[in-house]
Amino acid sequence: MVDQSLRGELLELNRRLLDSIAAADWKTYAELCDPELTCFETEAQGQLVEGMAFHKFYFDLGASSQSVNTTMASPHVRLLGNDAAVIAYVRLVQKLGGDEKPITVATQETRVWQRIDGGGSTSISTARPWNGRSNWSDPS
Repeated sequence: MVDQSLRGELLELNRRLLDSIAAADWKTYAELCDPELTCFETEAQGQLVEGMAFHKFYFDLGASSQSVNTTMASPHVRLLGNDAAVIAYVRLVQKLGGDEKPITVATQETRVWQRIDGGGSTSISTARPWNGRSNWSDPS
């Protein structure tokens, strides 16, 4: 069983990371992620991406002008020794669709966090399933 204070710390870091993505806050995102971050995610069309340049492109586009709400549903924290953990959850993003009606987009995400050199925890890897289309597109 995961120590509740550590679980809370990791979930708060993950929440900050998701908030930085929604706000296009590159400074916070870069502080929370390892420069050699790896990911499999929909925007990469199933390809392994290494480093931060791929992500920076999306941050440079700026935050959405529409209202967006992000919820981390059913998070599960699993410790991997003393210095690493995996958080699996469903990311729910509420926003307006192309027809201006509210929609909710759900994606399953897994993030790996590692405490490096006894310091704070850093996100080192992300995975979201690739289904042949972007999960962030309007489903209608």
